Amino acid sequence: MELTLVRTDIYRVKEGQSLTDIAEAFGIPPRLLAVRNRLTEPPEAGRILRIPPAGDVYRVRGGETKSLLCGSPARFFEKNGTHCFYPGQTVLL
Repeated sequence: MELTLVRTDIYRVKEGQSLTDIAEAFGIPPRLLAVRNRLTEPPEAGRILRIPPAGDVYRVRGGETKSLLCGSPARFFEKNGTHCFYPGQTVLL
C-alpha cells in the first residue's frame, strides 16, 4: 500500500509564478502571504512558502479592534506586518 502525505500548509513556487498568482490561488491577499513568509522580494522558483490556514484569515468588521482580534496591537503588527486597521481589511489572526 502506498501512502501519500498531502500538506496544504506549504507550497513550492513554480517558475514564472508571482506572489500575487500564488496568493490568489489560495484566496489570500499577497501582503499576508509575504508577511507569513517574511518575504522582502519576490519568491524564486523552488522556494517553499507557508500558506496560512483558512481559519487564520479574517475580514475586519466595523467596531472590532486589533486587541480584540489578536490580543494586542503589537501582536497584530507581528502577524500582519502593518499598523493599518480598517473594516473590510483582510488580516491574519
